[in-house]
Amino acid sequence: MSSGAAEKGKALADVSESAAESAVRRAREWSVWAMKKAKVVAHYGFIPLDIIVGMNFEPKPRLAQLLSPI
Repeated sequence: MSSGAAEKGKALADVSESAAESAVRRAREWSVWAMKKAKVVAHYGFIPLDIIVGMNFEPKPRLAQLLSPI
């Protein structure tokens, strides 16, 4: 009877370990997904953000002045 109780306790410990591993795996997947999305946002959002910020300062430059390399 005691071996059955020990097996039950071991089974519960295995379940909690797999739940913890599952949580770690989900957290890792989420962080990878979030970093990929952040990379895309940063890549395509930098120049428009730069233009918007540049248009809100004094003296107000024309769009051509913001886009020219000089």
